[in-house]
Amino acid sequence: MRKAEEGSGGWFGPGGRTPERVLVTGWFSFLHGEATAGDVGAAETVCARLGAAGIPHDVAWSPVFRPEGMDLEEAEGRDYSDLVFVCGPAGGEQIRDLHRRFPHCRRVAVGVSVVDVEDPAFLGFHDVLPRDGPRERPQRDLAHGAPPGSPLPVVGVTAAPRQPEYGGCSNHERVHEVLGGWLVDKDCARLPLDTRLDRRDWEHCASPAQFDALVRRTDLVVTTRLHGLVLALRNGVPALVVDPVLGGAKVTAQARAWAWPVLTVTDSEREPAPESLDRWWDWCLTEGAREATLRAAEPVSPLADRLVAALKRK
Repeated sequence: MRKAEEGSGGWFGPGGRTPERVLVTGWFSFLHGEATAGDVGAAETVCARLGAAGIPHDVAWSPVFRPEGMDLEEAEGRDYSDLVFVCGPAGGEQIRDLHRRFPHCRRVAVGVSVVDVEDPAFLGFHDVLPRDGPRERPQRDLAHGAPPGSPLPVVGVTAAPRQPEYGGCSNHERVHEVLGGWLVDKDCARLPLDTRLDRRDWEHCASPAQFDALVRRTDLVVTTRLHGLVLALRNGVPALVVDPVLGGAKVTAQARAWAWPVLTVTDSEREPAPESLDRWWDWCLTEGAREATLRAAEPVSPLADRLVAALKRK
């Protein structure tokens, strides 16, 4: 396993060479790669350390994951003294291509897993600082050191399935398309919430209590389902509610029963307006949180008592 030169103090250490400008890469840099929270977090750790050491650097991003960023093709036209590959397995054709693209750079792999020491992708690096590999003592992954971000809301999202009983008034597909496009621009942690229970599938809750436990850990629920609204309020969580049926149906009726705001769509306006979604988003994360707490303490539905009374009638 290749190391940084003896006596240099390591690639980042004192007494070693100072790179003129570093290109930081990873599997998140490849058009056909993959961006994971761990890989990107590891890159953030490396960038923070480079910045603290006063080493200029850029990051190459996949145009699929971050189209506004600099991609590898653009980076090829710039003058880098060093290339750093962060995290993931240090092997495969895409890394071999990276060596071919930047032959003039000193190439260092850091925080990687080494699987095959005979792989040309591994052999193409001047230095390899692995997190694990053959005969290597495992090192802690770099993602642990990523700078903490600002606090973000956790948003549960539960969508109604297609409901053919509403016939031509069903507008689910369009509403969900608009909501999905709007949500990806929100800086939040999105958590898919499926109200369908299944005792055989770990990806689903097996009981209402398990679903409640998930909802209670969110700050907001975005929903087009009647029970998305009800179970959010049951747990004191505000719900941003959109009725996917033109003119409103059971979701709107349930919102009315709880005196809770709901967005409806019409024949003339078949999708929720982004400005309306933004307004209710802000309300849910401020005044709506207090209102949801109040709803959680309100009396349960009288329908169960009415059922008992009806059954007792002669």
